[in-house]
Amino acid sequence: MRYIEGRGSYYGGPAICKAIELVTKATEEDKKKNYEEALKLYEHAVEYFLHAIKYEAQSDKAKESIRAKCIQYLDRAEKLKKYLGNDKKPKPMKAGGGGSSKKESSDSEDDEKSADTKKFEGALSGAIVMEKPNIQWDDVAGLHGAKEALKEAVILPVKFPHLFTGKRKPWRGILLYGPPGTGKSFLAKAVATEANNSTFFSVSSSDLVSKWLGESEKLVKTLFSMARENKPSIIFIDEVDALCGSRSENESESARRIKTEFLVQMQGVGNDQDGVLVLGATNIPWSLDSAIRRRFEKRIYIPLPEAPARSLMFKLHLGSTPNSLTDEDFKQLGLKAEGYSGADVSIVVRDALMQPVRKVQTATHFRKVRGPSRDNPDEIVDDLLTPCSPGAPGAIEMNWTQVDGHKLLEPVVSMADMLMSLQTQKATVNDDDLKKHEEFTNDFGQEG
Repeated sequence: MRYIEGRGSYYGGPAICKAIELVTKATEEDKKKNYEEALKLYEHAVEYFLHAIKYEAQSDKAKESIRAKCIQYLDRAEKLKKYLGNDKKPKPMKAGGGGSSKKESSDSEDDEKSADTKKFEGALSGAIVMEKPNIQWDDVAGLHGAKEALKEAVILPVKFPHLFTGKRKPWRGILLYGPPGTGKSFLAKAVATEANNSTFFSVSSSDLVSKWLGESEKLVKTLFSMARENKPSIIFIDEVDALCGSRSENESESARRIKTEFLVQMQGVGNDQDGVLVLGATNIPWSLDSAIRRRFEKRIYIPLPEAPARSLMFKLHLGSTPNSLTDEDFKQLGLKAEGYSGADVSIVVRDALMQPVRKVQTATHFRKVRGPSRDNPDEIVDDLLTPCSPGAPGAIEMNWTQVDGHKLLEPVVSMADMLMSLQTQKATVNDDDLKKHEEFTNDFGQEG
């Protein structure tokens, strides 16, 4: 997406283009006094604006500009709701969100409060995940304990609410912890996909920390208020230790207030947490404040994957890319990748996928082979070229620059490619980190 200076418009993002189209229609209906239709269009447009903030806006300036538009159209939508819900005919409203030019003095205090709330809601609007990541439970290799605990906390209470009555309550706080790259954030994406009926908020420290005094804790309070208004909902906080580390004498007053607000919102007097799950992820759980740790009722250790899970990861990451690997090859790769995290396996496979490209780059000879046409994969043609050794039958001396793009047939990924990448890409988790996580699990957690 590209922001055009001076014109205040955006090009290249499908969500923002759709939002602008809907807003244009909404304004037209608004002018025609078709307020019900205008309200629907404004609300639909805001959904696309929020999606654009999350996935398309690349600069802070673009995000701020879109947020400002969101607040403007949300304000207009609220006015239309009040207009349509009022039995008495209200005063005429100016189309486009202006309302009456003079505010009554009795409403001034409420208006100020509303504007303040809308400001913080606008700042957090990008945290709402509008489009699901499309990651299913089956896409997560292993971690059966963690998946069952998340289903118990997220899926079952929504599908079978009668099971969770009386003293039987769903979990309100789950902490996923473990070494980097073991799949904590990936699990959260699966939750966002599978929890179809829930509103998913994905936040980080940058969403909740403000340079202005007092705004950070207000953002935290607004986040939980939005979650309660849109329940069932899930608040996912990645790297939660950045916000809720242990309290000390040396920490800033701002950091202390943020932690205090989290404590109050997660389990404070007068706060209704029914229908709201707080899902946290961290690589250093021992640095969490003890009071915050207690509020995460389930603390699940996401360890390094075992051999069968690693084998499945190799297969999942390879996907539909043409390859010559057998089930036994995948099993051997899983055994050889001892100590590798899920992210490490992903990097190994990505490097192996580049091996055929490197063979094409370094080849000095090519030979003609049969294979699927580039224009029509169902059609088999005889004149494709693939790299070969100089002594191979039919070898033609040439390099990749002399090969027509439509005639190239790259080699398939082989077991040798995988083993070569496995030798060059090393594991990133050390024994000291693993020992700390195991000690924390023995004291406070459970295996995932």
